[in-house]
Amino acid sequence: MELIKHNSQAKIFKSLIVIFFGSILLAISAKIKIPFYPVPMTMQTFVVILLGISFGYKIALATISLYLLEGIVGMPVFSNSPERGVGFAYFTGPTMGYLIGFLSAGFLASLINKKDNFFMIFAKLILSVSTIYLLGVWWLGMLIGWDKPIFEIGVAPFLLAEMFKICLLLILAKKLLNFRKFI
Repeated sequence: MELIKHNSQAKIFKSLIVIFFGSILLAISAKIKIPFYPVPMTMQTFVVILLGISFGYKIALATISLYLLEGIVGMPVFSNSPERGVGFAYFTGPTMGYLIGFLSAGFLASLINKKDNFFMIFAKLILSVSTIYLLGVWWLGMLIGWDKPIFEIGVAPFLLAEMFKICLLLILAKKLLNFRKFI
């Protein structure tokens, strides 16, 4: 019984460490950006999908939630903070839909498994990233108006970079799945 208790505590400790450092990695990836308006291009989508594949949905969702909470309470973890604001006011700006989309993307990326072939992994990666953009464009349209060229502003500039990230994750996916054994 003591051994089971010790293993459970070790698992919780490892999970908390991964969640903490994952939120730091997300914050760093937010600062690696190419400035676009109103939504900057960052490495966050790569890290979100990487977390989902590597550690499964529980760790991915906890990590992304911690990151979002850090930003909402005012820590300058979002891509354009502190220069364009911090906290809840920034969160509810043009990038909110994309940020919320991180949760669905992390979950969907966690559905990738060792049995999946190349094409299934590719499809799951496309689906994961697409949810970020679907929610992002929906929120952007609600915020700035549907009469604006929402697709041209909120999706088109990012497509080439996203395809590059997806291809890189496609190559790494089977190896990243090995990290699930760590937790």
